[in-house]
Amino acid sequence: MSESVLVTGSSRGIGKAIALELSKSGYQVVIHYLARQEEAEEVIETIINYGGEARSLQFDVSNREQSKKTLEKDIAQHGAYYGVVCNAGISSDSAFPAMSGKQWDKVIHTNLDSFYNVLNPITMPMVRRRKPGRIVTLASISGIIGNRGQTNYSAAKAGIIAATKSLAIELAKRQITVNCVAPGIIETEMIDDLPIDQVLELIPARRAGSPEEVAALVNFLISPKSSYITRQVISVNGGMA
Repeated sequence: MSESVLVTGSSRGIGKAIALELSKSGYQVVIHYLARQEEAEEVIETIINYGGEARSLQFDVSNREQSKKTLEKDIAQHGAYYGVVCNAGISSDSAFPAMSGKQWDKVIHTNLDSFYNVLNPITMPMVRRRKPGRIVTLASISGIIGNRGQTNYSAAKAGIIAATKSLAIELAKRQITVNCVAPGIIETEMIDDLPIDQVLELIPARRAGSPEEVAALVNFLISPKSSYITRQVISVNGGMA
């Protein structure tokens, strides 16, 4: 059986592109979703149709007990993961004075707390494999330079960057690399409400990136070829920062 990689939030967008790219590289992909079961099943069908291996998991990454229970059960049935891509995330934008506590909490719980909720149950089983492993987190340009109306999102993504760097130190001697990918403006539904013409003026490359361009980098960081790269934050943003 091929090595397995869990990709959270992989029923659509960047997560879907990552799942498809990893499958093409020969990994067994564990598709995670919260509510979009039909879309998750379509991703699995696509992977299986071109000869890949995939299965799905459904849980809320912001729910600690649910995440732990689901992941521990999957590991007990199928074994520890070789790799994990923490991609699931949401946004809820607002000017800070008008930002509700609910907006703040939901983004922090989903985007930042999920780092612990997903990786804590997974890490020791990966260590016990006594083999190389890969962890890739997804941050954002907002976590590096901040962004108007995204104080909650920026705080969560900056936290992911710091947590990634810390975990990388702890796991380096175990041959488990931990790196962070920080996308900029990527062609997904998350940018549908942006004034795209104005945004493109801020990007030296003068275009949005594609999910596949992010997926290509993640695929490399998951691969054996990246074994001496850890504790890094790599941006995919067309030169914005």
